Amino acid sequence: MHFSIPETEVCSGESGSTYVAYNIHVNGVLHCRVRYSQLLGLHEQIKKEYGSNVVPSFPPKKIFTLTPAEVEQRREQLEKYMQAVRQHPLLGSSDLFNSFLRKAQQDTQHVPTEEVTLDIWLSSGQKVTVNILTSDQTEDVLDVVATKLDLPDYLVGYFSLFLVREGVDGSLTFVRKLQEFELPYVSITSLQNSEFHIVLRKSYWDMAYDADVMDSRVGLNLLYGQTVSDVERGWILVNKDQHRQLKSLQEKGSKKEFIHLCQTLKYYGNVKFDPCVTDFPEKDCQVIVSAGNNELNFHVKLPNEQMKEGSFKVTRMRCWRVTSSQVPISNGTNTPCSSSKCEVKLELSFEYLMSKDRLQWVTITSQQAIMMSICLQAMVDELMVKKSGGSIKKLLKKRHNGSIHRSDSQQAVKSPPLLDSPDPNRDQTIKLSTKLNSVSLRGISASNSANDISSDDFHGNYAFEGIGDDDL
Repeated sequence: MHFSIPETEVCSGESGSTYVAYNIHVNGVLHCRVRYSQLLGLHEQIKKEYGSNVVPSFPPKKIFTLTPAEVEQRREQLEKYMQAVRQHPLLGSSDLFNSFLRKAQQDTQHVPTEEVTLDIWLSSGQKVTVNILTSDQTEDVLDVVATKLDLPDYLVGYFSLFLVREGVDGSLTFVRKLQEFELPYVSITSLQNSEFHIVLRKSYWDMAYDADVMDSRVGLNLLYGQTVSDVERGWILVNKDQHRQLKSLQEKGSKKEFIHLCQTLKYYGNVKFDPCVTDFPEKDCQVIVSAGNNELNFHVKLPNEQMKEGSFKVTRMRCWRVTSSQVPISNGTNTPCSSSKCEVKLELSFEYLMSKDRLQWVTITSQQAIMMSICLQAMVDELMVKKSGGSIKKLLKKRHNGSIHRSDSQQAVKSPPLLDSPDPNRDQTIKLSTKLNSVSLRGISASNSANDISSDDFHGNYAFEGIGDDDL
């Protein structure tokens, strides 16, 4: 998760006095607006529950009214605090932290707790309407949907709720996966836009687990509906002959056979992202990225209009990071953000093992950069559980219950890869000088952007593998 506090607001209290509110963004979107005193109260609760030695440092109280410079300093400190708590394997998944975020979201949107109906869409285009409370968290809503569909309890963790935006042409943009600290009803209604929907979709990546889902009639129908939709949207590549075979299987109602054939096709099970920009293989290339099969797939349009395809394996990404910065909205001037309207620029960068001893940073500039990062992390989690001989069912259950920690997916390695703070002046391609499988975690990078609004969301890849002679 990418936590940031990119801005503050001066608000009026009930007595007419004013106070500074801090806008907490999650994955680039406003989640809640809180006061310093509320965060201090959370800090005191966490410290009481887990001990002072576990909780990160918190910005101290001030006796006098803060100057603008002090407000900015506190904003930065609170942002680092929220990021540190979320990244802590114990604190970040604690009910104290998540319940605070849920209540703050509800209070920010001024939504009272009451019974409501909520529409959940299936990939097949069908709509399921469920009765919930406005204060129900994501896990609660998912359970209600599963009950309505008669989906077996053991399969609930195989699916997740996603916030998507539907274009006028019927295209789908995956905005984010709804998290355990969110209230789905509040999240969707606060957008006040009919283009946004909540969609139920499978949340695992390894197609081997399709067999578990297809053992259930309801699971089979959900997976079949998603697969048909992905074919129709062009997310799965199908030639004319394969299209005829799929059409025949559809007409016969042969759902399992339809899925089995699609499993052999390119990009099966992938999430496709909106067109964006990359610096690989050249700067400012237009690219369509998709995630799946433990890869990020690129369909690149070079400056000379030539088209190229390629894929980056998750196991060869030594690390990756998400960077957010504020940039002025283009109006023909170079006015700084402080005096003009700005937008958030998101980038996903990963350090990739191009050959046996050569690493190179590749950057994608996309508003879906955080969603891409979440997909990468989920694929790494699955790879590590499989490598350690663990159960995917256990992982999915923990993911569903909001209690998955990095330690659950790191059992199979002695140490994560070395994370050096990227040097802005270094060449993007570097030579390896040490054995990649024997180094240790050293630190977290800082952003190089002058307009950076938050620290990097930086990930060391525990599934990273070197390239042996047999791979060359």
